[in-house]
Amino acid sequence: MAGLTESIRNVWKIEELRKRILYTLGLLIIYRLGAFVTLPGVDASTLAAINETADPNNFLGLLDMFVGGAFSAAGIFALGIMPYITASIIMQLLAVVIPRLQTLQEEGEAGRKVVTQWTRYLTVALALLQSTGFTFLFST
Repeated sequence: MAGLTESIRNVWKIEELRKRILYTLGLLIIYRLGAFVTLPGVDASTLAAINETADPNNFLGLLDMFVGGAFSAAGIFALGIMPYITASIIMQLLAVVIPRLQTLQEEGEAGRKVVTQWTRYLTVALALLQSTGFTFLFST
């Protein structure tokens, strides 16, 4: 037990590591607070009706579990990292179908940077599409 407490003390003595830990904790706090800020234009009665009928075993319940409750609260961070994960999966599947993508992935660091940039662009497009869908779901 003494070794564990000594290790924790040593972590706080390293300035760069301390900054990274505090930065990560700050981002987590911002994310959790943003999960409770309701989206503008969301109909409260529609949101309450969706939450009443939500079953943890259906799609909406599963989605809410993945984003830490932000979906049922219609929070500004309700999408979480789902658009990025979806974009990454799509790009990996496209690499199997499109030979040019496969070649880019195998080219090394430069090719991976290009594929990563395309994944980010696809993430933004998917986030816009999914957020539009969620807005229509919560507003009707």
